Amino acid sequence: MRDTRDFASRTTDSIGSRSGPNISALGSLSIAMKTTSSLDKYPARQHAQRVARALDVDQGLIHLPGEQTINWPDSDQPRAFRQLRYFLYLSGCQEPDCFLTYDIASDKLILWLAPIDPRKVVWTGRGSTVHEALEKYDIDEARFAPSLEHFVKKWASNNAGSIYLLHPDNALAKDYPDRIDSEHLRPAMDACRVVKDSHEISLVRKANEISALAHEQVLRKLRSFKNEAQVEAEILDVCIAHGAKHQAYEIIAGSGPNAAILHYVKNNEDFGDRQLMCLDAGAEWHGYAADVTRTFPLSGNWPSKEAKQIYDLVQRMQTKCMDMLGPGKRFVDAQYVAHLVAIEGLLELGIFHNGSKKDIYEAGTSVAFFPHGLGHHMGLEVHDVSTVLTKSTEMDANDQVIPEITQHLLDVRNNTELGSLSTNIAPAVWNSLLSGTSAPGLRPGMIITCEPGIYFNREALETVFLPSPVHSRFINKPVLERFMAVGGVRIEDDLLITEDGWENLTTAAKGEAALKIIRGEA
Repeated sequence: MRDTRDFASRTTDSIGSRSGPNISALGSLSIAMKTTSSLDKYPARQHAQRVARALDVDQGLIHLPGEQTINWPDSDQPRAFRQLRYFLYLSGCQEPDCFLTYDIASDKLILWLAPIDPRKVVWTGRGSTVHEALEKYDIDEARFAPSLEHFVKKWASNNAGSIYLLHPDNALAKDYPDRIDSEHLRPAMDACRVVKDSHEISLVRKANEISALAHEQVLRKLRSFKNEAQVEAEILDVCIAHGAKHQAYEIIAGSGPNAAILHYVKNNEDFGDRQLMCLDAGAEWHGYAADVTRTFPLSGNWPSKEAKQIYDLVQRMQTKCMDMLGPGKRFVDAQYVAHLVAIEGLLELGIFHNGSKKDIYEAGTSVAFFPHGLGHHMGLEVHDVSTVLTKSTEMDANDQVIPEITQHLLDVRNNTELGSLSTNIAPAVWNSLLSGTSAPGLRPGMIITCEPGIYFNREALETVFLPSPVHSRFINKPVLERFMAVGGVRIEDDLLITEDGWENLTTAAKGEAALKIIRGEA
């Protein structure tokens, strides 16, 4: 790493003078700095260079807006700020009203800052000055946004190559219709985002550490809690106290029948005599997500044989699937096996009957109890971008996945178990299996979740599956009724794919270790 820094100021006004900044001069101020990334900075330049290589062009200008300040309709209150993720990936900047440009030929990344508004200084605090931005962010140059339009006009006059945008409705598309490329930037960025570098991995790891602390405190206080709202409040309390102000997604704290609702976020019901809670909560750390789900008995002891049996089945599903993951492995294979293990377990428990594992699988009846995919990529979004979306810019997601699945069925035809069950798989099962993790082989640096579940959603069962002759013949209704009080069980961990397998980034206690914490034994 080079230690020298070359500063060039376009104004002689002092940012730090006692008389305060010259507001009129700040609009045109720019300081250039050419250096390699500092270890403690988000590696924005490295990301920009990776995207340029993925675009496979020698020249062009990448142009991205950040999230802009906007009020709620008919209100003077602003919407909560959340930085646009593609912008964040190329800047590391979490300030509103900014833009960035990256000149591919000159390898220059410029952050365009919101101009300093004296009113904001009083009411909400100003954004970064140019000097501060250069200190905080891994960029070559910082300027204020009012001069961006002139910069783009000058660049277009003096340079060849396209102006790369994420969306065709960007205002620049009207000004430079013959120079705009809005097709190739997103797939190029997705191809880069899906494989995390060491800095990104450290952020996901930290998000998981804080999430684990929050989950642990819920377990320690659970027997004193009376309702779901207290669980949600405890998660927020611990995360915010440890510097994670935002959750990666809305907290899911479903007790009893609410545990069978996949994205239950009301979190407003009393526990009463309910058996289990499904707690799905993950912190966000510097823009990166954790995604953690734990299911546990509210009393700290298994309240019924049925609850323990379903938990053990889901645990078996997760263990079997995690054993199948690693570099070069296809996630879709693990998804198939998750359904096979679920069917096998539900047959053993008597919930399924009147058919073989093959019969039930081909009918798609396992979707009644396992209605979602096994996992997803994770990173700047809790459901992060995937390699499926980067296969071609000329096909939508469905067009991309289906050929991969067709080829996969040919590939596994010689596999006695998978092949026989996959060739005639029902559309309902396909819909539950298709995800961004399904088609390509996994690669080191990818972070994925593994989150099998078994659910007893009465409304879904009674309105969709039990009235259907295709499915109802396989479901033993008297036995099913014994398990309805279980609600649902999901176990979710975040896995970093490594060169020789995977590392579990999720450290939150589960299984018997979690129960010991609830009971005060650990």
